[in-house]
Amino acid sequence: MFSYRHAFHAGNHADVLKHTTLIALMKYLTQKDTALTVIDTHAGAGLYRLDSDYTETSGEAVEGVFKLLSGQKISETQEGRAQGATKKVAIPAPIGAWAPALQDYLDLLRGLNPQFAETGDASHLKIYPGSPFIEQQFLSGRDKLKLFELHPTDFKSLSGNIEQLGVGRQVTVAREDGFEALKTFLPPPARRAMVLCDPSYEIKSDYARVAACMADAVKRFATGTYVVWYPIIPRPEAHDLPRKLKTLAVKAGRSWLNATLTVKSSKLTTDSAGQVVRPGLPASGMFIINPPHTLKADLQAALPQMVALLGQDRNAGFTLEHGS
Repeated sequence: MFSYRHAFHAGNHADVLKHTTLIALMKYLTQKDTALTVIDTHAGAGLYRLDSDYTETSGEAVEGVFKLLSGQKISETQEGRAQGATKKVAIPAPIGAWAPALQDYLDLLRGLNPQFAETGDASHLKIYPGSPFIEQQFLSGRDKLKLFELHPTDFKSLSGNIEQLGVGRQVTVAREDGFEALKTFLPPPARRAMVLCDPSYEIKSDYARVAACMADAVKRFATGTYVVWYPIIPRPEAHDLPRKLKTLAVKAGRSWLNATLTVKSSKLTTDSAGQVVRPGLPASGMFIINPPHTLKADLQAALPQMVALLGQDRNAGFTLEHGS
């Protein structure tokens, strides 16, 4: 149960999709004056090192955030000052300007990596934020963030990372089952909430638990924004989950949006020695119940750029569906 560690996967193509979407959601939802409660059911460690043994072993960040950057030619302009010069570095988009949602994603990474921000050199991108740190970046003094993580090592790391922020009671961390803990916080005091449900799906029962958790959440608090990340793999449960979430939203009379990013084929291949090579994670999706009206346009602009930069074969592509 406790073998999954997101540190192996930090910064991969699924994180690019997940975190670009999450930033767009947080940016919109925190614009209102009314307090927002954000609940992260599977928070992970909060922060990750892209130069750690975990990420270097998996190599997934190379095909994710680093690939997003490596296709770009760094341009530099010099701005003279009385003593020395200040270097401004821009990272051009594949065609014209970056989509605004991807620009926000890159800006957040710059904020956590000063040397990367100064030079634009991807080798200086060392710190990668998990969802808790992304969510916290957008909170105002009136907002609350509830984080849940069961993995003992990740819980300890998460607690330490959050403590360093010095945000006091605004952010709480608990070693609890997020599926169950969510029930105690809905509806929230100010009647505004966003829930991110992002389990590892390491065990098959996670798929059913996500569907049941979201059904219960919508029943308790129909107007909350519910965000589910899911893998797209050759497994019936994985294909059934977005269909179940769509049915749930439609029956409840709630709007919904489903975005997927595919970077490669899901078919098994063989190497030169005749050994079967598994493709790893070929695609993932984000399903949102009660999405902001701006999210469709945000992703419509960002997804083609993700495909152009992160695609590994001719099967790369995206889908964007929505309903109300």
